[in-house]
Amino acid sequence: MKICYIVAMRAEAQPFIEHYGVKLLEGFFAPLPCLCYHASIQGSDLYIVLNGEQHGSDLIGCEAASVAALSAIQKIQPDLVVNSGTCGAFLSNGANIGDVYLGSGVMFHDRRVAGDDEWGTQALGNYPVWEGTADLAQRLGFKVGKVTTGSSLDMQPCDEEIIRQNHGELKDMEAAAIAFVCSLFKLPILLVKSVTDLCDSGASTYEEFSKNLALASERLREANVRIIDALV
Repeated sequence: MKICYIVAMRAEAQPFIEHYGVKLLEGFFAPLPCLCYHASIQGSDLYIVLNGEQHGSDLIGCEAASVAALSAIQKIQPDLVVNSGTCGAFLSNGANIGDVYLGSGVMFHDRRVAGDDEWGTQALGNYPVWEGTADLAQRLGFKVGKVTTGSSLDMQPCDEEIIRQNHGELKDMEAAAIAFVCSLFKLPILLVKSVTDLCDSGASTYEEFSKNLALASERLREANVRIIDALV
């Protein structure tokens, strides 16, 4: 079995990378900035793909995630894609900093296309997630919630309206873009998200994110180790 993790930020992936001692495959995606790490675990292949860097910072957001996902799928040909990363969530939905969720669904919240129903449906996305998500969450005791994706760290009122209307619970910047690419290849995707900030707490999103990134990334490591153990 080939399992391919796609992760935006080095900080989100580093605890996981160190846990398994995965090997960097030099120049795997050259000339793209994406990085690929590999390890063999109980007869299965684990790949961890990072978006890479530009101008000295991690490449985040939908464009970089789409490039990494397309490149990884074409070169690795995985059986399962896993998008692991941090996210915002809502205090009003019972979320806490450091909570780990598996995505029960995924869509965009900032692609507003009015008028035509078909274009509007395409804009929202609502891509399928791995059919084993609910069972895995129950077995491992994780929360589940719908992930919504946008290109900005902050949340405008129009974004929140779409999130609320569509029962979104987790807000990130990559999941729907990766799920879109997976949908083109008819590949299953599992979403693993850890909460860094509470969108309705009144606190600064960036300050909460920065303060809680290390904690959330460690929670991701713990969750992903359990997930790998369950899958292989």
